[in-house]
Amino acid sequence: MTKYMLLHYGFEKPTPEIMEAWGAWFQSIADRTVANGGFHGAAREISQDGSVDLQMNVDAITGYTIIEAENIEDAEAVAKANPFIKAIRVYEIVEH
Repeated sequence: MTKYMLLHYGFEKPTPEIMEAWGAWFQSIADRTVANGGFHGAAREISQDGSVDLQMNVDAITGYTIIEAENIEDAEAVAKANPFIKAIRVYEIVEH
């Protein structure tokens, strides 16, 4: 199995329905989940032009899930079942 990182994009204030949908999704993939995490509070983007505070909004990266999947298509199917707010990006993880 290969590991894939799913980056969750988009924030809106969670409703009970959103929380229930997310809980059901996390439960449905528990057997292939390696790690989960979320972001809140202070965040910054650092570039050659300096640094900018990042806001928790619809364009924010709000969390990640690392899963095991057979291939990118399998990982994409897992991501599509998520009740995402804006989008999910899927990346294959290559360990060094």
